[in-house]
Amino acid sequence: MNRYQRQIQLPEIGLAGQAAFSRARVLVVGAGGLGVPVLQYLAGAGIGEITLIDPDLVSESNLHRQVIYGESIGQPKAEAAAGVLHGLNPSMRVTAHKACLDPLNAPDFVAAADLVLDCADSFAASYILSDQCLVLGKPLISASVLGLSGYVGGFCGGAPSLRAVFPQLPESLASCESAGVLGPVVGMFGTMMAQMALAQLAGIGASPLGQLTRFDMQNWRFSAFRFTGAPEPATHHPFIAAATTGPADCVIELRPETEAPRPVTPQAHRIPPNQLTATLLRKIAPDPGQRLVLACRSGLRAWRAADLLRPLIPNQIALIADPQTGDQS
Repeated sequence: MNRYQRQIQLPEIGLAGQAAFSRARVLVVGAGGLGVPVLQYLAGAGIGEITLIDPDLVSESNLHRQVIYGESIGQPKAEAAAGVLHGLNPSMRVTAHKACLDPLNAPDFVAAADLVLDCADSFAASYILSDQCLVLGKPLISASVLGLSGYVGGFCGGAPSLRAVFPQLPESLASCESAGVLGPVVGMFGTMMAQMALAQLAGIGASPLGQLTRFDMQNWRFSAFRFTGAPEPATHHPFIAAATTGPADCVIELRPETEAPRPVTPQAHRIPPNQLTATLLRKIAPDPGQRLVLACRSGLRAWRAADLLRPLIPNQIALIADPQTGDQS
């Protein structure tokens, strides 16, 4: 027990809090700039079991912020991180999955966890996790960082979901890959995610659920607010898996053939976003009860097209994020 003695000395933790950590099953989605500090501090605190999901390989361009990987370039991040965590704390259990978080595997992963940390650099993964955590009543800690600023918050588990706070997409979305990020900035947000997770598991002070904090590290400003009264949106465009579509669905592939030579489903109609009109959709999906499914790489174009079409057609709309190419949206 010497490993945890300094945190057990805290009256807010004690033996009861340490026991809560050792019993906890935590799902971490993403082993990048946010996931690295999250994983280190959760392992150091003695979390009993971590399930880690990440589809990517260690890249040299990421090492300035993903500092645990050293000479593991080319190895799967999830597996490399699991090896590091075993060295940090051999008594904990780490299960690594080299996979994308998607609507098919999310229900099982979330159901098996006591708490979920969204460290993915993907807005589709964030909303998929939030939807599942809301349904299953699981707490979700989520953060988003670009450049020198970002936010971190606690959602679901009795608090409003990510959709309640961010029902609409911003005018532009980027990733760390496309917009850049400074290592200490993303590390600070990851550290705060870990603290929020430990506070939730041990019941330290006010719950982090229903709390959102923003940091601007260029101008040294931060702000925070509670959103416990935020209503869930009456309707939204859910993310679904391509495998769950059927002959009755009208699937629209928004990417050109040069970007996605293989459409998201064999029966998909390939239509650019700027050609989507209510008149055209009534021709290819004349039944108002038919589900309309919009697909692109990240889900961004699909979401925006759905927002434009929603007031014009009565059909249910669903989205697919299909990362089969290197395009960023």
